[in-house]
Amino acid sequence: MTSLKRSAHPATARCRRSEQFKDEVYRQMFRLEASRPGAEMDLALALLRAWQAAEAKPDGGEERQWLRKICPICLEMIQAAVRAGGSTSRCVQ
Repeated sequence: MTSLKRSAHPATARCRRSEQFKDEVYRQMFRLEASRPGAEMDLALALLRAWQAAEAKPDGGEERQWLRKICPICLEMIQAAVRAGGSTSRCVQ
């Protein structure tokens, strides 16, 4: 029996990684809407990771465009949560 090695095409891997960053940002937005503790900090960190990844890519234009659209929405969400008394720190057990 022969073993097949699958090597992902670099563009496919980059696309998959980009989608993971988007998923993480959307997941944290959902958590913030659900008033989860520490969600505003998690959303801010997810945005930073997404920006770092987009800036590291020479062809990250599409990701940057998405971030330019989503960041103002996320910042408004974070500010509203902080104004409403959301905590910016997590409880550590």
